[in-house]
Amino acid sequence: MMNKKAKKNIIEYGIIGVVALTLFATGLHTEVIGFLQRGILKTGLMDPDLKNAAEFSNKQNNPPANYNLNLVNSKGEEINMEDFRGKVVFMNVWATWCPPCVAEMPGINNLYNDVKNEDIVFIMLSVDQDFQKAIDFNKKKGYDFEVYRAKGPMPPIYNSQSLPTTYVIGADETLALTHMGMGDYDTREFKEFLRALK
Repeated sequence: MMNKKAKKNIIEYGIIGVVALTLFATGLHTEVIGFLQRGILKTGLMDPDLKNAAEFSNKQNNPPANYNLNLVNSKGEEINMEDFRGKVVFMNVWATWCPPCVAEMPGINNLYNDVKNEDIVFIMLSVDQDFQKAIDFNKKKGYDFEVYRAKGPMPPIYNSQSLPTTYVIGADETLALTHMGMGDYDTREFKEFLRALK
């Protein structure tokens, strides 16, 4: 015969299991995990390492960027990354099913709105198999930036095993930053870093 404590534990684990299954069945687990990870972002532990921003400004050490990437936006328009040559480019590779990607989106949207008039290009590059999911997600969330998908293979310099991954290309056409994993880009330091690359 089970004691009271064992029964209580079984009930508690049963409730947790039902909640977890409900979240996964409805697809809300990404949103919930992303929300929890957003709290981690605010600690600053996952921020891109900008203490070497002066080093990034010394562009001799930066590898050349690759503009050989064709893109399609949410309106179905084809754009070649070559069109952004000579501009600062913030490129974030993400997916709707990726909780860390979802976690950093509000901060990226704030960053976008703060610098969009400063000749800084944002490429929010979805790797969702069904690009319509990314379009619908962006619309549902009310984000102001455009979403893209790659049309053709990614240049090797932008291949990463981590989602999200963020690349920043300077106006001098070099790759100034690669940050794997989520980050909080809605900071004064990061905005200064972007502006220094113009």
